[in-house]
Amino acid sequence: MDVRGLTKVFQPRKTLFQRRASNPIRAVDDVSFEIRTGETLGLVGESGCGKSTVTRLLLGIHQPSAGTMRYRKKDGGSVDLDQLSENERLAYCTDLRIVFQDPQSSLNPRLQVRDIVGEVLKVNKLVPPKEIDGVVRDLLAKVGLRPEYARRYPHAFSGGERQRVGIARALATHPRLVVLDEAVSALDVSVRAQTLNLLRDLQEEFGLTYLFVSHDLSVIEYICDRVVVMYVGQVVEVASSDELFARPLHPYTEALLSALPIPDPAQRRQGRRIRLPGEVADPANRPAGCAFHPRCRFATDACRTTPPPLRDLGGRSIACHHAEALDLKGVESIQTGQPTHA
Repeated sequence: MDVRGLTKVFQPRKTLFQRRASNPIRAVDDVSFEIRTGETLGLVGESGCGKSTVTRLLLGIHQPSAGTMRYRKKDGGSVDLDQLSENERLAYCTDLRIVFQDPQSSLNPRLQVRDIVGEVLKVNKLVPPKEIDGVVRDLLAKVGLRPEYARRYPHAFSGGERQRVGIARALATHPRLVVLDEAVSALDVSVRAQTLNLLRDLQEEFGLTYLFVSHDLSVIEYICDRVVVMYVGQVVEVASSDELFARPLHPYTEALLSALPIPDPAQRRQGRRIRLPGEVADPANRPAGCAFHPRCRFATDACRTTPPPLRDLGGRSIACHHAEALDLKGVESIQTGQPTHA
């Protein structure tokens, strides 16, 4: 997927008690990135930064206000998903699948697992009706569940097992791109690790590409090849996972990394966490210039007046006027207090 200039503006609703409507909300503002075949791309940022809105735009749940989403087809060509009619887009629904955040609310409590997973096969007419039960059992086995669980209802499973059912449902259409929207955030730590390892194994077996949306940077570091960092609907940094965690180039990324838990109790109270002043900017009343400048300790007059473009810097993308001059700390430097190595 090649995303360029993706923008989504939500128009406010005027209520009976409002004299005038509020400003339009720019939930996603000129977002650009690419998802490469076979990789796991992380999408991170604080709550409300537009991560989930981006996934809904890619999947066709919302219609973008501007921008393009070019999907690379199996035959090597590409198509702009936003330019397709509803019927034309149905042909690509089996290629693009999603695993939701809450495995409890995303599964119909009145249906057995064989119907939850089998409905996807039935609606898309992927297998004959007589073969659906067999395919569902095979899918359950692929995600580490016993085939006889197909006759159980969702309430009979643990949270991790329900999420495995959601993964099986996503895999039913043999997709190419799977969106994982906070797919492990509702799970216990031990179950979370098992689910992440399962996702890695499935990616290798089926040749999947993942878009992994999360606010948990420790999960992102473990599973992602590259990372896109968002702030108030805009992309501020794109880099490989190793480069990003070793030496961030944007002050907001450094602040996110400093919030990672420190495993050594002796170092937890060293005061090395970067605490940003103020509040997250309002997407309906975005500050002039760089949206991050009211909270940035490096802000200058240029930051307050001129929005920084997302530019290439040594194979990485960065939206900061002073990226070259800043010496920011990565995870290891923050936790140990040692200086960053250029």
